[in-house]
Amino acid sequence: MEDHQDGRRRLGRRGEDEAARFLARQGFRLVERGYRALRGEIDLIARDGETLVFIEVKTRTGPDCGPPEEAVTPAKQRQIRRIAEAFLCDRGLGSPFCRFDVVAVDAEADGSFTIRHIPDAF
Repeated sequence: MEDHQDGRRRLGRRGEDEAARFLARQGFRLVERGYRALRGEIDLIARDGETLVFIEVKTRTGPDCGPPEEAVTPAKQRQIRRIAEAFLCDRGLGSPFCRFDVVAVDAEADGSFTIRHIPDAF
């Protein structure tokens, strides 16, 4: 029997897969996935032209918890910024032009996904 946590992880991974495909179709070039530092993670890091984009993906299966993007709280935003700084330092990238996006993924009952990309979300 699958426990709740495993199901959530699997849903999150599928949402990230869908978000990565969506962004690739928009011309983004994936740089890294699942970058971990400082006890946190950035889901996707990509290039949009010359801009380095740090992307938080939130996936939901229904309206009970509200829109996925609402889960990117100010505390989560601060954590993502700190992890992004660690990424830039680790890679010796200096201070490139960066942006923070959110991709909200709604998993529909029929197995399809509705995706909303929110550029420069914070």
